[in-house]
Amino acid sequence: MRIADLTGHRVAIWGFGREGRAALRALRQRCPDQHFTVFCSAAEVEAVRAFDAALEVIAGEPDAAALARFDIVVKSPGISAYKPALLAAQAQGTRFTSGTALWFGENPAARVIAVTGTKGKSTTSALIAHLARALGVRTALAGNIGLPLLELLDQHADLWVIELSSFQTGEAGPLELGVITSLYEEHLDWHGSREQYVTDKLRLADVSRQCLVNALQPALLERTQHHPHRLLFGRSEGWHVVDAFICRGAQQVFPIAQLAAPGLHNALNACAALAALEALGMDALAAAPALARFRPLPHRLQPLGEHGGWHWVNDSISTTPLATLAALESLHGRAVTVLVGGHDRGLDWTPFVDAMRHAPAHAIICMGSNGARIESALRTAGVVCPVLLVGNLASAVETAKTHTPENGVILLSPGAPSFDQFRDYAERGRRFSALAGFDAANIASIDGLGIEGSPHD
Repeated sequence: MRIADLTGHRVAIWGFGREGRAALRALRQRCPDQHFTVFCSAAEVEAVRAFDAALEVIAGEPDAAALARFDIVVKSPGISAYKPALLAAQAQGTRFTSGTALWFGENPAARVIAVTGTKGKSTTSALIAHLARALGVRTALAGNIGLPLLELLDQHADLWVIELSSFQTGEAGPLELGVITSLYEEHLDWHGSREQYVTDKLRLADVSRQCLVNALQPALLERTQHHPHRLLFGRSEGWHVVDAFICRGAQQVFPIAQLAAPGLHNALNACAALAALEALGMDALAAAPALARFRPLPHRLQPLGEHGGWHWVNDSISTTPLATLAALESLHGRAVTVLVGGHDRGLDWTPFVDAMRHAPAHAIICMGSNGARIESALRTAGVVCPVLLVGNLASAVETAKTHTPENGVILLSPGAPSFDQFRDYAERGRRFSALAGFDAANIASIDGLGIEGSPHD
């Protein structure tokens, strides 16, 4: 669907976050005289009216009847495509689209690498853009990483690197290369079941001419084995990690000790990025030295520095127990107190608990709405390190200080979303940084969003 296809129809925008605002600007730009309605929260009504006085504003969650008044609804990604009201309106003929889908409709000829995965998608997307720009390619970095595609409407790039969440993979149009970094259990509240989550995540493979997947994940290999143009990273024949090096086949290319982003999983993200460039015919070997200049993304195993006698690491983006385990693995051999817990999405913490039985952290501080559930599971399993339950992040930080030795690491890697106490993971990460004694304003943004790489920039 293109934006012009909305002309003459009854159109609503559902959601007034950054995606919703980007959609409204694009629609108003292309359809200046059209009437639009916005569904938003009661707290956002005045902001919507200030944004565009011509908009009709409806406060509160729309039911099926409200949605069915419209021919087309432009939905923000965080709104589940499986809401009963949405499905009922859809059955009555209302069509649902999104900013992502509209951008793809407007840019059918764009050269696109789209990246998804339960973990690693943001860092991999940023790495691909960084390395492509190092080769002199005018590259856009946008999507779920923090810049809605419609904010770049009518702008030109030779390569588009687009991060897609599991909410967005079904909205992408045909594209040159889809990258799937990992596949774990997440966002079950949006998708309704683990199987639906996996199905939705893998929709990216369906619209990708080539599909690049992580060879170290058996389930991912099995689910993509019939793709006609599947490529792999993480195995010895291609880009992989061995003996502390990023390698291309038998060739040692880049020492992982020179990566600013710590951990084996980030070295594997670099392999994915290099393999993606290679898949598009670019000189990945020539790009590899630029890995040394890549700055880690905020809130993703971000070393904040030393303060008060402890080293602080902000991994607020961690929203699954397996992500927390990856963070702990990256700090292997150090005395680590890890802060876990947050919004309870019902994820299975058994793998984390089992790992802590065999190789416990120095201490585990449980917090948030699922903190008591995690603490109980750890105690039942007989985990031998100190396990403490607190109510919130501030209490967790104070407790961590009393249980972490000098020169130890205090790691925020919650393994859960932040919605029980914070607006999003970024706000949680900034709060952690402030509590640790750092200037939170220094970690507020991601480098490289937008379009860069032209000599005219």
